[in-house]
Amino acid sequence: MTPSAPDRRPSRAPAWPAALWRRCITLLPLKLVGNTVATLGFFPLYFWIMKNAGQARVLPLTAVDHLIAFQPALLPVYLSLWGYIALPVLLAKDRRELWSFSLGCAAMTALALAVFWFVPTAIPNFAVETTPGTSLQFLKMVDSAGNAFPSLHVSFSVFACVALARQLRAAGAPAWLRIVNVAWAAGIVYSTMAVRQHVLIDVMGGFALGVALGVATRQRAPGPMAAQARPA
Repeated sequence: MTPSAPDRRPSRAPAWPAALWRRCITLLPLKLVGNTVATLGFFPLYFWIMKNAGQARVLPLTAVDHLIAFQPALLPVYLSLWGYIALPVLLAKDRRELWSFSLGCAAMTALALAVFWFVPTAIPNFAVETTPGTSLQFLKMVDSAGNAFPSLHVSFSVFACVALARQLRAAGAPAWLRIVNVAWAAGIVYSTMAVRQHVLIDVMGGFALGVALGVATRQRAPGPMAAQARPA
């Protein structure tokens, strides 16, 4: 009786990279144009409200704010939001998913801008040393201490994290990639305090807003009756 030959069949490649790639190329021109227009259209309104809203109330500091040291090296993490928030757009599998994420971002922006206008807030004037000509100095000059609560930076990162978690799970992405997603969002949230753009109170407000819109835009799976009625 001869020993059986070893199994030489090639191992199957994981399917999740192909699934993510298909998502990326679906509606790509619409995604690129829509994301660019939405991002560029946000800033004029944001800064107009910051300039024209009434007297801002300065938010108090908490013990957590005193514990977090000023870390200018985290500025790239803070700025990475604008790439991070584009990922759920890029990975939208169809118009419905793209529309759901876009509506969520629009609703978050509208709610936050309304609060900025009617209840303007600002963070304390931290004594932060910035090197002239650096990105951090430019940020402090352009994006002043106003429009603090709720932190839209945090809202966008949390909302994008929730949307990406669903997309990665649906595509069968491995656990390590889903951990990277959460870690990236957590890093952005932390960096808002570490570069002295936000304090804990407005971070918590932004977190709550991002979670609320993430839950509100959840797409429910069809029920058993709908699945049975669907043609094969």
